[in-house]
Amino acid sequence: MVSERVEKIPPSGIREFFDLVLGMPEVISLGVGEPDFITPWRIREKAITALEEGYTSYTSNKGLQILREEISVHLERKYSLSYHPDREIVVTVGVSEGLDLSLRAILDPKDKVVVISPYYVAYPALVELNLGEVIYIETEEKDGFKINLDKLKRAMKIKPKAIILNYPSNPTGVTYTKEELEDIWEILEKEDILIISDEVYDELTYSGKHIPFPSLKRAKKRTVLLNGFSKGYAMTGFRLGFACGEEKIISAMTKIHSFSMLCAPIISQLAGREALKAQKEVSLMRSEYQKRRDFIVKELNSLGLSTHLPEGAFYCFSSIRKFKLNSLDFAKRLLMEEKVAVVPGRAFGKIYDDYIRISYANSLDNLKEASIRLGRFIEKIN
Repeated sequence: MVSERVEKIPPSGIREFFDLVLGMPEVISLGVGEPDFITPWRIREKAITALEEGYTSYTSNKGLQILREEISVHLERKYSLSYHPDREIVVTVGVSEGLDLSLRAILDPKDKVVVISPYYVAYPALVELNLGEVIYIETEEKDGFKINLDKLKRAMKIKPKAIILNYPSNPTGVTYTKEELEDIWEILEKEDILIISDEVYDELTYSGKHIPFPSLKRAKKRTVLLNGFSKGYAMTGFRLGFACGEEKIISAMTKIHSFSMLCAPIISQLAGREALKAQKEVSLMRSEYQKRRDFIVKELNSLGLSTHLPEGAFYCFSSIRKFKLNSLDFAKRLLMEEKVAVVPGRAFGKIYDDYIRISYANSLDNLKEASIRLGRFIEKIN
């Protein structure tokens, strides 16, 4: 009774592995990509107050007017990006729904979508669920896991309908300078292609300033910008995101949204409006993540796990090639023998089976203990 296309899509490699972790005592989890911070109080207080005041209804399919207006002001103030709150913004149930809506709105069967590897696990799955075909561009450690322009040019010869970009990246932490993005756009601008830019980690950029893709000259009309509140504002459970783009695409996305999710939860939307004003709290969390990043990258490299310094997000993508174990065996043994959970690299693309993803969204004390345990494990397998 289950559709063939659903049957053939494997379950999330992240969630599948972390089913093993549930119920195991004394495990330090460096796996699931979720902030360890509690949502800042001013945001929680707004949600509590909204509930007490009786905000329990549906909202417009597009989302609360006051939230869309605040998103518009936020993007203008932070990035000089102008989106009309009534025509060019839709509030979604997390960025994941925004991605699904954007693909549903544009794809016909067999349309091709470019996905950059290593990738967030939902990207190829959602393309296939929406009857599209995935074209992979594989990045390499020697290039800092950044897009190779020659590979990008070759992919364009296949005439894809869209490309999914993600920066700062899950799982590598890679981001791009304005010059690097302009080089990518110079290639894409010549093609009849839509850019879907997932920038949910924009607030967690440590090196320089985040540059939104639609802020590039002439790129705004060809880009759907996806963002949300889960990562930078520590609001994963609120399930709140937004998409910005040209009126025709946003209208199509809103139409699908109105038949499927209807609207994002009103309490989450009111909390999200408050979150956009909580830049001091975001800055404090970002500063703490950066301290953790600096510590764990130094430790990983000293243990022999080659690790680039992530420029954003809260992940390290570390090589385990020298230990002659595939990523699943490495992760399982580390979990069973030392009770440290990491994600096998194969979850982010088959060719990355000699990498693991480590999340440093955990306390510095836990990161220190995890590095001790990891060191013990490496001594055993060396």
